Amino acid sequence: MNINIWDIMAPAFFECLILVGIHSYLGIHVIKRKVIFVDLALAQVAALGTTVGFLFGILPDSTGAYWFSLGFAILGAAIFSLSRFRNEKIPQEAVIGLVYAVVAAVAILVIDKAPHGAEHIKELLTGSILWVKWKTIGTAALVYSGVGIFHFIFRKKFLLISNNPEQAYQQGINVRFWDFLFYVSFGIVITHSVGTAGVLLVFVFLVVPAITSIMITDVLWKQLTIGWSMGLIVSVVGLYISYVADLPSGPTVVALYGATLLGVALVLMIMRAESRKNALGKIALGFAVTLLLIAGFRFMGEQFSTHHHDKVEDTVFHQPEQQKKAETSPNNNLSELESAYHSANDDLSKLDIAKQMAEIQPKAAVAHMIQLLEQSEFPFIREEIIQALQSYSDHTFGYDSSKDQTANAQALQNIKQWFQNKFPKN
Repeated sequence: MNINIWDIMAPAFFECLILVGIHSYLGIHVIKRKVIFVDLALAQVAALGTTVGFLFGILPDSTGAYWFSLGFAILGAAIFSLSRFRNEKIPQEAVIGLVYAVVAAVAILVIDKAPHGAEHIKELLTGSILWVKWKTIGTAALVYSGVGIFHFIFRKKFLLISNNPEQAYQQGINVRFWDFLFYVSFGIVITHSVGTAGVLLVFVFLVVPAITSIMITDVLWKQLTIGWSMGLIVSVVGLYISYVADLPSGPTVVALYGATLLGVALVLMIMRAESRKNALGKIALGFAVTLLLIAGFRFMGEQFSTHHHDKVEDTVFHQPEQQKKAETSPNNNLSELESAYHSANDDLSKLDIAKQMAEIQPKAAVAHMIQLLEQSEFPFIREEIIQALQSYSDHTFGYDSSKDQTANAQALQNIKQWFQNKFPKN
């Protein structure tokens, strides 16, 4: 079975594409309303809904988790719409920040009582966009299209409230009601987005294309064109870098978005400066200061870690030769890995240990992976396991990590049959 980069990255690319389409538009509203962190806050509220459902034993990718998440997002929409006042003494952004902090704290408290909480937190933050299914992409495209049509029909009211809320009040428009509709539609998008892309990537998709396009032009259709183009290019390059460098896809795209925004800002600074020479001088000075700071922190780190390294060297290089040989023998490494596997408290750590074990004893490693595949509650972990098994076996087993074990009974049987044929009992 020949697997190329397109086979692996195509679903993630198309998911990024539709995320950019809706988030670039909503991001323009968010920037103009000066509620920059509403996406992060609403995403955290939606994630809290998934977390609460998870506490009751509802898997993150299930229908029940979706309704939990959407219900919490609608509650968040109500809070944000009610927090807007015509003559506000407290900025709405302060309320949004407070909601984010409180919801994040509650999520940590809730997840502390749930099994495998660390893995769930990681999945909420970084998402699992690399393992997104075509069915999920199709559903998201339909939902986002519906939200887009809704906003197009009522675009005059939404744009007026975002651009000139005082004029909206003067025209007798019920701003709170339309704010509520805006945040509900926003929450529907977020509910779908967070499940695959994670909180961090969703926030960046919303804010960075909007900031970039607003810096360049004030014309809406041009802003959308710039945002969509930027999203397309950054997504393709970011996913490619993550594939080649074997890095997490979501964080790689986030980092590239940040670098791209910085690059655009510097170019605009040079182009719009009265003296380009002075602008280039300021940029050069900024880079020089940055390099000095990096060098300073590196020097400080090396100084503080010197004593620790001396101890490590003494331990490693001055131990008896026989002890070194014992610790580097394959059998001893295997026993240590077995011990570490059984003492690990979470599925993700067990999977990492099993992958290391595969270099020494493939049979034991694959056996652990199959056992973990049957036991793990997390779709993203099951997906990593099935990808590893497929690479080892050069077979496709028909396993769908988004479904439960009952639906995958035949696929599991195929995997076990392959294992018995590959590693027959002596």
